[in-house]
Amino acid sequence: MLLIENLDDVPAGFGPSAVTVGKFDGVHLGHRGVLAQLTSLAADRGLQPVVVTFDRHPFALLRPDECPESLVSNDQRAALLAETDVSATLMLEFTREVSDLEPVEFSERILHDALDTRLVLLGADFRFGHRGAGRIDSMREHGKLYGFEVVLLEDVLVGGDRVSSTKIREHLAAGEVREAAALLGRYPRVRSTVVHGDAIGREIGFPTANLDPAMEGFLPGDGVYAAWAWVDGARYGAAVSIGNNPTFDSIPARRTEAHLIDTSVDAYGKSIELDFVEYIRPMVKFDGVPTLVAALTADVERIRALLADEASLAVENPG
Repeated sequence: MLLIENLDDVPAGFGPSAVTVGKFDGVHLGHRGVLAQLTSLAADRGLQPVVVTFDRHPFALLRPDECPESLVSNDQRAALLAETDVSATLMLEFTREVSDLEPVEFSERILHDALDTRLVLLGADFRFGHRGAGRIDSMREHGKLYGFEVVLLEDVLVGGDRVSSTKIREHLAAGEVREAAALLGRYPRVRSTVVHGDAIGREIGFPTANLDPAMEGFLPGDGVYAAWAWVDGARYGAAVSIGNNPTFDSIPARRTEAHLIDTSVDAYGKSIELDFVEYIRPMVKFDGVPTLVAALTADVERIRALLADEASLAVENPG
């Protein structure tokens, strides 16, 4: 997939194209359904399927206090889009200049001039241009001017409900990683770097990889989770805790720690990715180290068994 981050970088003679426009935060099953419709129609008409999106939610610029936290970083989003059959993604910086484009300017400069668009796929609630003034009917009028057809997208439903990034955020904030995965079509994932911690885990027999708080992806709510950890391309089972570790009053800050099960790999300084599989329990203040160790031992035994079943299911159901 070709990733384009500036209109000036669109290759000369690019297109003709079929385009869909949206945030695509999370590239969830709803988005994948949209992309399947896009690529199918593009193939039928001999067009290049293209996603047009932006590097941030418009609220990040226009209403920052109301801006939702992103499910994925731009790099993660580009990688997920690259897993589809889309030919190119135009990920523009959302600047004040872009936000001030009138709807017809958006259609002319981006769809017609840059991408030689012949087909546009849009959801019923799509808005574009300055103050969201453009609607489906506006785009259809622009299509008459610039030679493209507008097709209304069908909603993608999971369990009878429309999939949304908002619903996925709600599930993750509540620790409901299974429910979030069902809407994402994959495990919820965060990516960070392993940094030095206070070594308490190592001292009590459960060494942990401490994640830099500046991570990519939406971190689930506080608790203990079963997860897969990826380090240097290898996958390890992991017991992950998110929270302030209430047993130790000296650790007031929220942190993310991953105990890699049945391995002694040194991950310090390396990139680590965590795929959250199952919520295990809430964070608890134990009455001492022996009680904590007993709980951690039980957690690891449960997670080891759970991930063994998960791995066998993954073999049986590779999709």
